[in-house]
Amino acid sequence: MPDKKLYVEIVTPEKLVYAGEVDMVVAQGDEGELGILPLHIPIITTLKVGELRLKIGDRQDYIAVHGGYLEVREDRVTVLADAAELASEIDVKRAEKAKEEAEKKLASAQERGEDIQEAQRALEKATLRLRLARKTEK
Repeated sequence: MPDKKLYVEIVTPEKLVYAGEVDMVVAQGDEGELGILPLHIPIITTLKVGELRLKIGDRQDYIAVHGGYLEVREDRVTVLADAAELASEIDVKRAEKAKEEAEKKLASAQERGEDIQEAQRALEKATLRLRLARKTEK
C-alpha cells in the first residue's frame, strides 16, 4: 500500500510558487512551528516571515515565505503567501546585498529616531532569504 501524501500549493498574488505531493510540511505560524502530515485535522492559520520546509522522501525543499495564510483540508495544504520563493531560486549575491542595505536602513532609522518596524521587517526578510539560499548552495 503506498504511503499517503499531502498535495501542496504555494501561491502569491503574482504566481504559483510550488505545486506537488510531499510527505510533510513544516511552517512558521504566528503561534509557533506547525508540522503537517497526511490526515491532519483541518486548520487555517496565519504565517509569519519564515522558512517553509517540504519533506519529500529523504530530501527537504525550503521556501522563504513572507507572511500569509496556511489552510489544511483533508490531504491538501494551501499557502496563500504575501511573497514566497524557492530557496534554490534565490541569488546569494543579491540576498547579501539586500541584507546589507536593510542593515544600513535600520541603523539610519535608529539614529534619526524614526519608526524602525519597516526596516526591521526588511532585515528579517533579507536574513531569511540569505539563510535559505545558503542551505541549498552546497
